[in-house]
Amino acid sequence: MRTVEIANPGALLRLLPAAGPDAIASWVRRGEGVVGWGQAATFTTRGADRFHAADEWWRATAASAVIRDEVRLPGTGPVCFGTFPFADESTSTARLVVPEVIVGHRAGRWWVTTAGTTLAVSPAVHVQQPPLPPVGVTFADGALSSAQWAARVSEAVARITAGQLDKVVLARDLLVGALEPVDPRWILEALAERYDNTWVFAVDGIVGATPELLVRRERGLVTSRVLAGTIRRTGNDAKDLTLAASLARSSKDLEEHEYAVRSVAEALTPHCSSTNVPESPFVLHLPNVMHLATDVTGVASDTTTALTLAAALHPSAAVGGTPTETAVRVIAELEGMDRGRYAGPVGWSDASGDGEWGIALRSGAYEPGDPRQLRIFAGCGIVAGSDPDSEVAEADAKFVPMRDALSGR
Repeated sequence: MRTVEIANPGALLRLLPAAGPDAIASWVRRGEGVVGWGQAATFTTRGADRFHAADEWWRATAASAVIRDEVRLPGTGPVCFGTFPFADESTSTARLVVPEVIVGHRAGRWWVTTAGTTLAVSPAVHVQQPPLPPVGVTFADGALSSAQWAARVSEAVARITAGQLDKVVLARDLLVGALEPVDPRWILEALAERYDNTWVFAVDGIVGATPELLVRRERGLVTSRVLAGTIRRTGNDAKDLTLAASLARSSKDLEEHEYAVRSVAEALTPHCSSTNVPESPFVLHLPNVMHLATDVTGVASDTTTALTLAAALHPSAAVGGTPTETAVRVIAELEGMDRGRYAGPVGWSDASGDGEWGIALRSGAYEPGDPRQLRIFAGCGIVAGSDPDSEVAEADAKFVPMRDALSGR
């Protein structure tokens, strides 16, 4: 693998060539990050051991690579992109991909990494023809209709009230069909334009824009952003400020957020020499919703990699619930679907153990073998004070990013 510095070639997402959804990769926020295309090496696994197997494969692959890195920043040299199913029992597979070409941008510096059996000359990197919008897109209920899903929310609240658990995150899906193949680059560019404070991702056929950073490891410093507690925006700035203040005081949302923060802090502690948890959350403003947010930080032990940390944190209370094992069982009983890689870790790691792994939220997954069909997902945290109709409205708000991107708006 060879990494060389290059002049500014243009916006990262515009460098991606026209290709199938499984042939491109992206992890970009506000124009910085890494993108890639082609497949120099891949690894596929599934089941409860999927994180350990993937971490072992990547450590061995990176250790055996012949590396010439002239830039030496996080994200240079050998880099793998990865995506993992939410559940141990999922029929979906976890996959790590080392692209043939990776282009990165960070703090005013640009680089290109090539992977192959020889240290070949770096390819010319240039802006591609823009993608075309989706054609003839339709949306249909997935496993459950809104009314059916609301009934499942009611059942979850009943179980919480009965003391079986404290919180559970329930998700629902929509089926997307189009008359022609949907170019994943269109989705990525649309999401990046409208949601510039999210990480816009694509790996092995799952695409989306996540506001939630599961974990970042950078030269020993660990950061995990927790989002839990949501309110829909109105588009009126004055009203939204009032709503943000009410969110910050909401006992229901603060309770939900506290569960999520506590689960992250407890998961990080065995892998860090020290951790720091802010006393209170801040309100993160996105174009469609606002979230309560907390950034938990720590100092990683020497042998802890970003992928190790992602495995330790998944599933957090923000996407599973509390207690974890009970919540995951309730999810399997009530959702009526296999989440696949929705709400699972997605991101990248480099050879030094640094990397960024988010949670695959605000996302959609292409149906295998048919680039005209996708499933998109949204989920809500359910606690004792949850109202089913309000949760349906929240899920609808969380569908908006992918619905708008796929509708060509």
